[in-house]
Amino acid sequence: MDVSGGGGDVATPVQQKAHEAWRIYQHYLDKTTPHATYRWIGTSVIALAFCLRVYYLQGFYIIAYGLGIYLLNLLIGFLSPLVDPEASGGGGSDGPSLPTRGSDEFKPFIRRLPEFKFWYSMTKAFGIAFVMTFFSMFDVPVFWPILLCYWIVLFVLTMRRQISHMIKYKYIPFSFGKQKYGGRSSSGSRAE
Repeated sequence: MDVSGGGGDVATPVQQKAHEAWRIYQHYLDKTTPHATYRWIGTSVIALAFCLRVYYLQGFYIIAYGLGIYLLNLLIGFLSPLVDPEASGGGGSDGPSLPTRGSDEFKPFIRRLPEFKFWYSMTKAFGIAFVMTFFSMFDVPVFWPILLCYWIVLFVLTMRRQISHMIKYKYIPFSFGKQKYGGRSSSGSRAE
């Protein structure tokens, strides 16, 4: 009898069902990947449901604050480059880096937190926070204006630092407003 946990493991029926459920979940999650607009609309609906629930219950402010801090952390990851030019010393890194001079080779902006993972983490966070509002043990009495003011101060300071980092290293984490380059048209002439 193999008790070492080696290759002879047999999954129990519960483990098999859990694995099958996870596979189905992952299949549908993968199918949502190209539909960014609909994904964000769904997340907005969940976020609105959470906000309305907190507003009508007049409670669960500590959950909303914790959610806000987590979302701020996700936003920073979404706006940050994969390889930070400040941390890498401006060169000699193994991965792609941002150009810092006009003569540097163009390298595309690669996010530290890709859009899909940003969306997925945000949706899970709103979903978990929404479920937590159904349990009274999470309704800790706090003076919410203090939490709101503290969160706004954190947001402003963090965004100021992030924006100054973007300006210093000359990168824009969004594709709108950037110059678009056309390929060759079907007739073979160059697109202007």
